[in-house]
Parts: sequence; structure tokens; C-alpha cells
Amino acid sequence: MLTRAHIDRVVAAALEEDAPWGDLTSEYLIDEISVARADLVARERGIFSGGEVFATAFRLTDPRVEVELVVADGEWFDPGDVLATVSGPARGVLTAERIGLNFAQRMSGIATLTGLFVAEVAETATRIADTRKTTPGLRAFERKAVRDGGGRNHRYSLSDAVMAKDNHLAILTRDGASITEALQEAKRRLPHTAHIEVEVDRLDQIEDVLAAGVGTIMLDNFSIDELRTGVAQIAGRATVEASGGVTLETVRAIAVTGVDVISVGALTHSARALDLGLDVHIDTH
Repeated sequence: MLTRAHIDRVVAAALEEDAPWGDLTSEYLIDEISVARADLVARERGIFSGGEVFATAFRLTDPRVEVELVVADGEWFDPGDVLATVSGPARGVLTAERIGLNFAQRMSGIATLTGLFVAEVAETATRIADTRKTTPGLRAFERKAVRDGGGRNHRYSLSDAVMAKDNHLAILTRDGASITEALQEAKRRLPHTAHIEVEVDRLDQIEDVLAAGVGTIMLDNFSIDELRTGVAQIAGRATVEASGGVTLETVRAIAVTGVDVISVGALTHSARALDLGLDVHIDTH
């Protein structure tokens, strides 16, 4: 989960990166008694995400700056909609502007792309999930955005579950052990609460993996016909996940094969930042 402490820590680092010795422009061009009012305005349609993160950029820059969120995380908005209002000392507003926008634009872009994928699989039982293909240091932010878009989160980190991919299996079976034997041995040593997922890239691997009693089987880069065959073969004995090259054009066809989960790396590694702007109005007293 994205906690307040985590938000403060990451946003503080971003502000320090952006203004390590202060905001030279604002300090020399804007007098300290100026106040500013600003609207966070949408330039295109999307799903809002990162409202608290946006507000934190201003709060940490100058606690006197007030941010009112008009649109909640997870809500759709249209071009021209005001998403939040900002008011307070002008220097603080201008110094925090770029960092606040960067987070809101990035998170809203992820939420919006996720929402489009979720809409494509509407009226099916398939869940859309993210992957670990996130920006280093920003995983909790990006995964919050996926949830705001209606998606689900995969395992958060390598510490959360066992997920044996092709390279793991190659090493496990290098001495001649079968996939079933290797997985069963690992399962004996694991805590009983640990979930095990195994990636397969061929239909003939499925029975050996199922024989080990795993919880989830990922069908990686399978064709639509192969996915349909794989789902029928697994027949409810494990959760079925599809992954690999999923696009908005292909996701519905994948969903109707009957898979339980479709994991989409593009949600976080290829989402375009949404076009949001901060329209500032300066008042001098």
C-alpha cells in the first residue's frame, strides 16, 4: 500500500532533486508577500490518480499552501475539468508546481491506460493485473495508479510469492530432475502460506507443473488457440494467468479464452503521462 510516510519520503526526495539549493527563479522574480491561486486542469480525458501525492508536493514545500482536491482518485474526468485548486504563497506554489504535476500526470496516465484495458474485458470474469515492470523507487505509486484504474496488483516484490519462470526452471532441472520433482522439493521447504506460480511456454509442460500442486500457472506468449487449449487442460486445478505482448487490441480475445488473470507490463512501463496543467493566477498585496 502507498502510505503517507512513503509519499512524504519520495516526494521530499523529488523536491530536493528539483531545487537542491532553492528555487532561484521564484526567489528572485517573485516577492515573498505574493500569493497565488491555481487550478489543476485536465487537457484531455482520463482517470485521476495521485491526488494526495500532488498535494504533498505543495505541503512539503510550504505548509501554508492549501490544496483542495475536486476530483477523487479513480474518477473519470473530461478536458477542461478542474481536478484540484491550490492557493497560498506564490513562491511555494511555483516551486512545487513541476513535481506535483509530474506525479499527477504519471499516475493519471497509468490509471487511464489501466481503465481502458479493464473496459475491454468488461462482462468477462478476467482480472487485469500489473507486473514488476515498474519505475525503480516508484512501484507503490504506480501500483496505486493501477488500482485507481480498476486493475489489480500482482505480487509486490520478489519476497511476496514464488514465481518460477523459464530461467528458474532451466537451473532447477539442469541435473536431470523433472519439473514436477524440482517443484515438489521446493514446496517441501517453503512455508505453507507461500503461493507458488509457475510460468510455462509450452502446452506439454502443463501436466508436469500441475502434478506439483502449484497455485497458479502462467501461460506465457501463448496463441489464442493455445490459451483456449491450456485453460481446458488445467480445468480449474490452478488459477490461469496469461501474459506476454498483451495490447488493447488483443486483450479481449485473450479474456474470452477463459483465463482468470491477464498480466500487462505495459500498464506501468508504457503508459503515457496524461496532459494536465496548472493554471496559476497571481495576486500581489
